[in-house]
Amino acid sequence: MSKQIVITESGLKKVKEELDYLKNVKRKEAAENVGIARAFGDLSENSEYDEAKNEQAKIESQISELEEMLEHVKVIGDHEIQTDTVNMGVSVVVYDMEYDEEIEYRLVSSREVNPLENMISDQSPLGKAIIGAKVGDVVTVEVPDGTVNVKILQIKNPNKN
Repeated sequence: MSKQIVITESGLKKVKEELDYLKNVKRKEAAENVGIARAFGDLSENSEYDEAKNEQAKIESQISELEEMLEHVKVIGDHEIQTDTVNMGVSVVVYDMEYDEEIEYRLVSSREVNPLENMISDQSPLGKAIIGAKVGDVVTVEVPDGTVNVKILQIKNPNKN
């Protein structure tokens, strides 16, 4: 994972919180569970021990992945968000021409995606299609069912009122 990852300030904060939780809570819990399972006896036939070791390995893998990511992260500061074109960190209001509705999305990194809050990845079909678009542009988005046309109505910095 040597590719640079672009992330917003709020996304970076969440990643650091997750890493802290994994290191200081989950790691300790996993070690305790391994110790408890070890006490059950013969390790060659101890499924609890195997499960605890697998969980411990999973947590260590997640920690390594987040640490590696943080080494290659580029943070888009709130003050750096430009609203002349659609780019990482902006909120964009689009008009879905097929469904005759306006929808506001926030364009974020894949680590920050939250469909319930309309936070979409810059790597999603819609995200990829609208990057670089300007207000008034009509963009064709390739979706599994074919294509959808959206018009860019507004681009704004979600951190400024």
